[in-house]
Formats: sequence, structure tokens, C-alpha cells
Amino acid sequence: MQFKTWLGAFLLALLSLAGCGTPAEAPGMRITPADVLQMRSWIPPGLKGQMVLAPVTGGEPTGRFWGSRISNSMLEQSIDQSLRALGLLTNVPGGGRYTLTAKLIELEQPMVALNMKVTVTIEYSLIDRQVEDKVVYQHRLRTVHTVNFTESMLDINDRTRLASEGAVRRNVEAMVRELMEIGWN
Repeated sequence: MQFKTWLGAFLLALLSLAGCGTPAEAPGMRITPADVLQMRSWIPPGLKGQMVLAPVTGGEPTGRFWGSRISNSMLEQSIDQSLRALGLLTNVPGGGRYTLTAKLIELEQPMVALNMKVTVTIEYSLIDRQVEDKVVYQHRLRTVHTVNFTESMLDINDRTRLASEGAVRRNVEAMVRELMEIGWN
């Protein structure tokens, strides 16, 4: 009889853990300090301090039974912190030549997996406000990040969160690298 009680309590604990969502956090989604140091010296002078980030769309808050989600505010914070660390955002209110928009299009997360592989698709547009709102960059980027079972063995929600954060981090980094390849004057 004790075995059934213990087993029931164990299964109930596992089910309660499986249902609790863990939201993605901005610090885990921003470009790492090492990558910022490496990329910062390659930022074109015509782009430094010239960007304004528009409100981010497409995210959704994490619910109790939805697993890990990415909210607009956390995604916006992570992009803002990444661009600010790279010296791309303007510090002048109302300044900046370019407006960057970002929309979370898709977040693919498996329900159950030992090695959690998450795919994120974000659409970016960079608009030149000085040339009749000309779109100078527009791209839908899809990135993948995998978190191995050994990185968080006991909590699938934590693995999902870490994989989601890593996929966004890779996505923002890919966007910045593409922007650096455009000829800026």
C-alpha cells in the first residue's frame, strides 16, 4: 500500500512540474558579452547610434500549461539590450535615422524531448526615416538552438526556456551580422 501512495505522489509531482510554464527572460536572449566585443568593432560608422527600436510584436505571455513562451516585453528588452551594447541605438530622444521593427512570427517547441530543440522565426524591417520611410532591410530569420538533456536533467520546462532563449539570441545575432554586411554611408 505504501508503494502505491509513494508512486501516486511521485506521478502527481511530475505532472505538476510538466504543467508549469517557465517564461523566457531577456538576459538569456541578448547577445553574449563575448560576441558583443567581437562584433562591436565591425559595426559600420553610418549605423552607429542611428537606430530606434519600435515596439516588438508577436510574442505571448507564458501560461501555466503552455510551457515556455516569449513575451513582447522580454523580446523587446533583449533586442534593445543587444543593440545598445553594440552601440547601434541612439541616445538622443527623437533621434536616429533608422527604425527597427521586430515581429515574432513562429516559436516551435516540442512537447517532450530529452534534447530540447527550439526554432524561432522573427521578421525584421529597418526603415530609413529620412528617405520617405524607405525599407533598407527586411528579412524573416529562422534560427534553431538545442539544449542537451544533461544541461537541465530534472526540468523539461527549464530546457525549453534555455533552448528558446538560445534560439532568440542566435536570431538577433544573425540579424545584426546581416545589417553589418549592408553598405552604409
